[in-house]
Amino acid sequence: MPISAAQRVALLTATTVLLAAGCSGGGNDAGDPPEPSVSGGLPALAAQKLSWNPCPPPSPAEGGGPAPSPPPGGGAWECSFLRAPLDWSKPEGETVELALIRARARDGARRIGSLVFNFGGPGGSGVTGLPGFAEDYETLRSRYDLVSFDPRGVGRSVPVECAGDKELDAYYALDFTPEDAAEERTLSDAQKKYAAGCEEEAGTVLPHVGTENAARDMDLMRRVLGDEKLHYFGISYGTELGGVYAHLFPKNVGRAVFDAVVDPEAGVEEGALGQARGFQLALDNFARDCVERGDECALPGTSVAEIETFVTDLLASLDKKPITGIGDRRLTQTQATNGIAQALYSKEFWTYLEQGLEAAEGGDGALLLSLSDSMNGRNQDGSYSNIQAANAAVNCVDYEERYTLGQAKERLGRFREASPVFGDFMGWSLASCSQWPVAGTWEHPDVSAPGAAPILVVGNTGDPATPYEGARAMVKGLGGGVGVELTFEGEGHGAYNGGSACVKKAVDAYLLDGRVPKSGTVCKK
Repeated sequence: MPISAAQRVALLTATTVLLAAGCSGGGNDAGDPPEPSVSGGLPALAAQKLSWNPCPPPSPAEGGGPAPSPPPGGGAWECSFLRAPLDWSKPEGETVELALIRARARDGARRIGSLVFNFGGPGGSGVTGLPGFAEDYETLRSRYDLVSFDPRGVGRSVPVECAGDKELDAYYALDFTPEDAAEERTLSDAQKKYAAGCEEEAGTVLPHVGTENAARDMDLMRRVLGDEKLHYFGISYGTELGGVYAHLFPKNVGRAVFDAVVDPEAGVEEGALGQARGFQLALDNFARDCVERGDECALPGTSVAEIETFVTDLLASLDKKPITGIGDRRLTQTQATNGIAQALYSKEFWTYLEQGLEAAEGGDGALLLSLSDSMNGRNQDGSYSNIQAANAAVNCVDYEERYTLGQAKERLGRFREASPVFGDFMGWSLASCSQWPVAGTWEHPDVSAPGAAPILVVGNTGDPATPYEGARAMVKGLGGGVGVELTFEGEGHGAYNGGSACVKKAVDAYLLDGRVPKSGTVCKK
């Protein structure tokens, strides 16, 4: 359920004022999907031929921006659309169009096949994410076509939309940690209105955007791309999607890597508690780094506790009185907390967090608000991608638990114990699906995959969004002989892009040459 590694692209946009490269579209000049149609059933869908074309600029739902620059190793990005059943229980019925992107393998003679990426979310656009991360994966393009997609409900693939841009500005500025009955009513009314907007704008799609359907889409994609096995690289939520795929199609699993691993045994409450602990750990490490740098650190305090007290005091003051943000928008407590969490996704953004906290103490909330905007998918022109709408839609149709605000309130003690800074926000977030118009599916996903090929499961001990324990739970859930555990003792969300030559070498050796590392291997910083 965490926000994705794909958020790193948005964070780069927010903090360095650079647009992340992206793309979508396919079989026509405008890059718009073909009209929905009725399929001839699964055999006809599996026999479809994809029409690959130059990629247009990303749609607003994908985050906007320019068309992608060419891959760093040469060649071009190509985009297309895949037809899939709207309802997988009725494969002969109405279809939806799923946006795809690819860059062909550089060495066609040694090509293994397609390597399909999901960068997480749920809600992250793979069609923008893959070009944004292209340099990190260029080595893998020596033998694979690099492929990604916008899962159903995301980006250009029948996107879930819930509210207009101005409405979203107001919604994300709300107090999501109410202190009294009046604030609880305000929050409940806002959540009800948001859910009603989702149903009005995307009601036909909402029941069908879940992870199991996305996994079935990936197997159809595998067949249409001409691959005997699905070679896969899943990050963050992409590990949950990959685990569900492995459960449904164990014999079709090729070489697969799960990085920044979602705990498949955790339900809504335990998952949120794990994230609260994870972000608190990341904040502790940030504060410790600040203390160790002494006078070089701009924040007040000579201990981790003092720096974190500074943060909690700042957030408490923003709860009472928001400060100047960007333009006529002000920085609220909720947005500041989002901004802090967003910067903790990667150690390389700690400097922005330090600068943002210092500026906010002086009354300037622009940087923290910019970080919060990237978390929420707000573009510089004031438009929003649909990452958060899709995130809500997928999570709420996946997970069956429904907590009222009252039930969330009863559990705040556990969350505050887990994190003095993030506990309230994660605790109240339990009620985020309480007004959702579609019932959920499972308590937690089944990822057991007997008979599947080895899956390399990479956990980062300092990961805030998908705590390290999730990797071991995934290895256990996949079953004996399937999950292969690789540990990175580092910071940030994910490991492959975390700067560890050891992790990169192990992952590349598996994907490119089929060499499986010994389970339990540990890579240092």
